[in-house]
Amino acid sequence: MTTADPAWLKAARAKLGTREAPGPANNPTIMGWAKRLGTKALGIAYNADSVPWCGVFVAACMQEAGLPTAPIAVRASAWANYGQPLAFHGFAPGAILVFQRPGGGHVGFYVGEDDTAYHVLGGNQSDNVTVARIERARCVAARWPTGIAFAGGPVRMASRAGVPLSRNEA
Repeated sequence: MTTADPAWLKAARAKLGTREAPGPANNPTIMGWAKRLGTKALGIAYNADSVPWCGVFVAACMQEAGLPTAPIAVRASAWANYGQPLAFHGFAPGAILVFQRPGGGHVGFYVGEDDTAYHVLGGNQSDNVTVARIERARCVAARWPTGIAFAGGPVRMASRAGVPLSRNEA
């Protein structure tokens, strides 16, 4: 974490390592995020962490920073219209990136990039909050909260040897 990180990215970094409960159990932390957000923000009555929760994670971080969430925030694709658009170059830490994946979408926060991938801090990445390498070509939208000055610039990261690209964040 850097002091220049926006508040929502600081909130996201504080959640690193939060893990979905195995089997029919639910992680009370993830369920607490959903409860605090409520049906109005999420667009559904969220009742199990086995339901994709990347949008819940992003919404919880934005809410903790005092910012609005995307309508129907549980849906990753809803974040593609959130705030203001960013050009597909020159991202700064905290940019909201939306990706296509088999069976749906994925949303998380930009923390850096290498030659082939964005490094994305997100929820529901291998069933927990992690930083994953996601292929640049899968990114369909990049957004920044309206009314917040865009600050910072790209963060160059070394490609982590042996760390494959994420293929399906569900």
